[in-house]
Amino acid sequence: MLRRIIILVTLVLIGTVVYLNHAPKGQIGPLLLSGSTMGTTYHLKVFVPPESKLNTDEISKQVSASLDKIDRLMSTYKEDSEVSRFNALPSNQWLPISEPTYHVINAAVRYSAMSDGAFDITVGKLVNLWGFGPTINVNAIPDAKNIDRLRNKIGYTKLQMRPDPMEILKESDAIYIDLSAIAKGYAVDAVAAVLEQNALHNYMVEIGGEIRTSGHKQTGQPWSIGIESPVTDQRSVQKVLHLQQSAMATSGDYRNYFEHNGQRFSHTIDPRTGYPITHKLASVTVLAETCMDADALATLLTVLGPESGMEFAEKNNLAVFMIIKTNDGFTEKSSTSFTPFLKQ
Repeated sequence: MLRRIIILVTLVLIGTVVYLNHAPKGQIGPLLLSGSTMGTTYHLKVFVPPESKLNTDEISKQVSASLDKIDRLMSTYKEDSEVSRFNALPSNQWLPISEPTYHVINAAVRYSAMSDGAFDITVGKLVNLWGFGPTINVNAIPDAKNIDRLRNKIGYTKLQMRPDPMEILKESDAIYIDLSAIAKGYAVDAVAAVLEQNALHNYMVEIGGEIRTSGHKQTGQPWSIGIESPVTDQRSVQKVLHLQQSAMATSGDYRNYFEHNGQRFSHTIDPRTGYPITHKLASVTVLAETCMDADALATLLTVLGPESGMEFAEKNNLAVFMIIKTNDGFTEKSSTSFTPFLKQ
């Protein structure tokens, strides 16, 4: 279940352009950290209290170590990761896994059950059949029989898990798990935990477009986060949110698709049908307590589409903002729980 997330954040690329002399009394900073991880980039902006004796190099090392650990556990591009070893394992064999990997897979299965399979981490081989990956490589539309044959062999219900000891098993050799729709959000939360453990409470963490904020920025105001307008030929902000203790993820198909014989195919596969989504939902943004939840929910709602997705959001009290394609352009729609964020 692949997707690309593109979010514009005010102050030029998630606020990395700042003025150090604008920090209010009692606060110094910001500390800016950035790098590469999980096939994408990360950026942090952290305000360090003046009384703090923290070594910023040590903070940077802790952040990098946390991200490297997650990548080593959950990457599908590292042959020795836990996820890769599971994918290479024959069916009906238990594999012991670490607590972080178990936690993420367990959450993914929970969202699969909640959505009747609209979210499903086991569709890796189906995604590959369509030619979707880090880049789109589609030479022809897959044969319908091959799609149905593979779809019947995969699915979250064919994953087994047991907590003590933590192990997972697949009932089909066709199962190939891909955590790209949830692991980056988990990584954001892990970095936030590193900062909190070091008594740093005013920060913004971003990994590949997934964001988590705490406290406030240098002016004492909430963080200003922009949602990108789903226009393919330019970059502009559709909506600005002001967040303090929130996690945010946005999913959309407006930049990642291919065309075949005049028909447009999204890179997002509906695990229930085996085919790319065809509805009019261009972009969906989710706010949640954790970025892992926001990450998974954004993909889940992208698959469900505008009508079923908003029904799911209202039923589960989710803060959701949608941008929907129309004949004349785009229209906006938000859930009841999202309304307070529009009023800030």
